[in-house]
Amino acid sequence: MTINLEKFGLREVINASGRMTILGVSKVSSSIQAAQKFGGEHFFEMSDLSIQTGKYLANLLQVDDVQIVSCASAGIAQSIAAVIGRGDLYHAYHPYSDKFSRREIILPKGHNVDYGTPVEVMIEQGGGQVIEAGYANMCTVRHLEMMVTENTAAIFYVKSHHTVQKSMLTVTQASEVARKFQLPLIVDAAAEEDLFNYIKSGADLVIYSGAKAMEGPSSGMVIGRKDFVEWVRLQGCGLGRSMKIGKDNILGLTQAVEDYLNNSAESGDEMQQRLAPFITGLNQIADIEAKSVQDSAGRDIYRASVKINGAKSAQTVIRELKMENPAIYTREYRANEGIVEFDIRSVNTEEMAKITNRLQVIMEEKGCH
Repeated sequence: MTINLEKFGLREVINASGRMTILGVSKVSSSIQAAQKFGGEHFFEMSDLSIQTGKYLANLLQVDDVQIVSCASAGIAQSIAAVIGRGDLYHAYHPYSDKFSRREIILPKGHNVDYGTPVEVMIEQGGGQVIEAGYANMCTVRHLEMMVTENTAAIFYVKSHHTVQKSMLTVTQASEVARKFQLPLIVDAAAEEDLFNYIKSGADLVIYSGAKAMEGPSSGMVIGRKDFVEWVRLQGCGLGRSMKIGKDNILGLTQAVEDYLNNSAESGDEMQQRLAPFITGLNQIADIEAKSVQDSAGRDIYRASVKINGAKSAQTVIRELKMENPAIYTREYRANEGIVEFDIRSVNTEEMAKITNRLQVIMEEKGCH
């Protein structure tokens, strides 16, 4: 059977947006595809596969245990259910029962963001009640502490470029509050590249997407304390059943983590070197000012930031970039400021040339805001 874009009436996509769910996140390597193929061609005792791959990854990541899940969002819901039920099988079967009153999940107000769905939706799916601490532009240790009650089940921290960055307490500070009140700290680090720091900073559970920084298949993992991870694993008997992951992707993610640890990702310096000729070409286009900028959350990621001047708005340019074949997707977060960003982690030299040529045509065409 031949698989191609024409078969399904699909357009080619140039992904200058980053590792985004709406575009399928990442391309997987041949070694990951081989692991997935092995998984697809063999049978396993699935509980054993879950435990043994978790044990293998825990050794690589220097943590107690790991549970592979279908995605980071599933990891959030199952982690929340885990800290509410605390290993109780009745809870796994009845996750929303009134028998379990400790459901309050405290998170900084500036961390209750929409990353494709609101963070609070996944917390509530796990049976949690969202309690926001602090304000949209500030959350301190004191703000976090004042929200703790006898019904608090956990503290939740989101490490992401989506969240408010300024005047926010650190993971280490959040862990100090958690220790003070004997509460678990859950860190959602879905797209983060550091697989060690958050546990070292005091988190009990850390959630990662398998398809983002690690460029694995659709998957996720929850790493951390053994008892807590076992509570997450128990959710397969409950709400986790609707979020189960296949054997092929379990093995694919395991290989992706191993490859990620063994192979250095493209550094910020290397990205800037690749960006340089791209930015030079963009600056030859009328009504465009391009420069290199670092990721707003401080990650070692550099992008092309393009200021759109003249008759057309940034929103119009973004829309027109998507209209042709190939469809070009960009980062749209600063469009209201007249800025379009291009993430080149999944963009090659030929695709950069296509972007430049398409922008040239768009900016030469007459248009209005």
